[in-house]
Amino acid sequence: MQRDPRAFLWDVREAALAIQSFTTGLDVAAYEANAMAQAAVERKFEIIGEALNQLSKLDGALATRIPDLPQIVAFRNQLIHGYATVNVSTVWNIAQNALPPLLASVQNLLEELN
Repeated sequence: MQRDPRAFLWDVREAALAIQSFTTGLDVAAYEANAMAQAAVERKFEIIGEALNQLSKLDGALATRIPDLPQIVAFRNQLIHGYATVNVSTVWNIAQNALPPLLASVQNLLEELN
């Protein structure tokens, strides 16, 4: 049975909200010193990238409405396959600067589709 495309958007939204929760009250220095927060954030970014990758396979037209989708999937691949070269401050910057617009975009699509 094929999964509803909205489920992938829901997964992205929930993972993004979790990242925001994990980083609330932290600055870059505190994040860099907190291995558990780093692991949690990176795992949720992996979920975001995989959900969007699956969405693009299931509903390409819907996936094209996600800004920077190819870069998000590439970031997921870097986290998983290039884990030894992940720059903690880069992950932090993505969480602080790129995640909020992605979350807003996904939320808008979910509201439109419901």
